[in-house]
Amino acid sequence: MTLIKSISGIRGTIGGKPGDGLSPLDVVKFTAAFGSWLKKRGGGKTIVIGRDARISGEMVNRLVVGTLQGLGMDVVDVGLSTTPTVEMMVPELKAAGGIILTASHNPKQWNALKLLNEKGEFIDAKDGAEVLALAESPDQLQFEEVDALGSYTQRTDAMDFHIQQILELPLVDVEAIRARGFTVAIDCVNSTGGIAVPKLLKELGVMQVHQLYCEPNGNFPHNPEPLPEHLTEISDLVKEVGADLGIVVDPDVDRLALVNEDGSMFGEEYTLVAVADYVLTHTPGNTVSNLSSTRALRDVTEKHGQRYVASAVGEVNVVTEMRRINAVIGGEGNGGIIYPTLHAGRDALLGIAFFLTHLAKSGQKMTEMRASYPPYFISKNKIELTPAIDVDDVLEKVKAAHADYEINTADGVRIDFADSWVHLRKSNTEPIIRIYAEAPSLKAADTLAQQIIKLIEELAHG
Repeated sequence: MTLIKSISGIRGTIGGKPGDGLSPLDVVKFTAAFGSWLKKRGGGKTIVIGRDARISGEMVNRLVVGTLQGLGMDVVDVGLSTTPTVEMMVPELKAAGGIILTASHNPKQWNALKLLNEKGEFIDAKDGAEVLALAESPDQLQFEEVDALGSYTQRTDAMDFHIQQILELPLVDVEAIRARGFTVAIDCVNSTGGIAVPKLLKELGVMQVHQLYCEPNGNFPHNPEPLPEHLTEISDLVKEVGADLGIVVDPDVDRLALVNEDGSMFGEEYTLVAVADYVLTHTPGNTVSNLSSTRALRDVTEKHGQRYVASAVGEVNVVTEMRRINAVIGGEGNGGIIYPTLHAGRDALLGIAFFLTHLAKSGQKMTEMRASYPPYFISKNKIELTPAIDVDDVLEKVKAAHADYEINTADGVRIDFADSWVHLRKSNTEPIIRIYAEAPSLKAADTLAQQIIKLIEELAHG
């Protein structure tokens, strides 16, 4: 069993003993702490909740709702939803905050509480520490008596509101998309993308949609992280039906991966690159991605005469850096696109609308567009953590072994070589070390990653 508390929320596997996984007691404890923290801030009594379609969602939802009502908070439940939809509903309803019940790309045995402030943005590390302190101090929690219990309201229009806001953006051109007559294949991993993505595509004028795993029942048919090795079926479907592209989202619809017309991967790293290229063409400005993201975004940003900055990994860190340099577009190399004009959170639905507009106006095929961007390839690897591994010590030794190269320690250790880089960091969402390497070819990236993994294993076991 696993329970992880980080800037990405309270995330764990369902079941087990309290404190070892995300048990019902843990759900109540952390919900009560967050609700109490919101009340102390004095931002009102309303809180928005929504969930992805994973199997444990209904159970967790009931626990969260009851706990919040017990605190005297008025719960607005948008039901089966997406992470960006909940993020947008919080400020729309002038709520004190929000909770998204989703473990994002993690397998079905996981769930999580993603915690939002009054802006509909993830709480930062400082605020998160305050919530965790409250969770460990039950004597500071105060529930209401019967006459002061909170109310419960359901909303079924949240997703429609979200889609309408996207359609109204000046950079979304429905007529251009409709005129191209795209045939699209989609894989929504049997979660809420199965509701949102077909609805969005219809509004965008895409009439030929071939659906794969669009039943929101939480039975993920493959690993829900949208990596190439998990996307063989959508690749085959694209070729089988002669689609112009394939669209893949994760369970909570904040990550977007694309498939070329020949079944090859556009590369989730390049989702942001392509969208940023389109946005910067029309609204020049700065960009931000995290330290584990492709150099291609930097290259494209500089092509437009603008400034690129890398942040620590984590949506809240990207958003903070975007605000600091007034970036017009940013995100993470995992297919997450952040467009502050709409809202400051990763949004796959927005990404679909922008990308289809870009592709329609370019007149290109997917493979042609991909070939127009700088050729980098990322190898994504991970090492399972055990109690025997002193991660901080290992990272220090890796850093020392590469002292002659450019090193960034803002988030783990990133080492930049002449035409490649490698980034090592502890995951915020799983008990692993992530090792990302990028080079001008996949073989070179894989080789670099394996060299580092071998070095880590040698250092860890002495």
